[in-house]
Amino acid sequence: MAGPSMLPTLDNSGELVLESILPHRLFPNQLGRGELITLTSPIDPSRIICKRVIGLPGDVICVDPTGLKAHSTEHVVIPKGHIWIAGDNAAWSKDSREYGPVSMALVRGRIAARIYPFNRFTVFSKNTTYIEQ
Repeated sequence: MAGPSMLPTLDNSGELVLESILPHRLFPNQLGRGELITLTSPIDPSRIICKRVIGLPGDVICVDPTGLKAHSTEHVVIPKGHIWIAGDNAAWSKDSREYGPVSMALVRGRIAARIYPFNRFTVFSKNTTYIEQ
């Protein structure tokens, strides 16, 4: 993994993660809010990116709750076959706030675990939820 968009969950560089592809191929509609996924970048198909699933088809999503890239009052309904994704580090992430809902066909798999560095080994649970402080 490289880049600051998933800080603090994933570091800028030097980490290895375990990507689970088969379950997504068998059950492509089983994505959950909060999951870490890998997908083909919607703006650069030669790149694979990692983001967090924020919204599922039918959800009404605030385009940018931070107000950095869009008015915080702007909302969108996620169309069928699409998801809303975001990086954990909003200030440094190119995500659905810029390119809108993403086709589920671009999803490769889920991040199951961070396996290196060993002292930061982490299994990422399927239904991760963060509570706003």
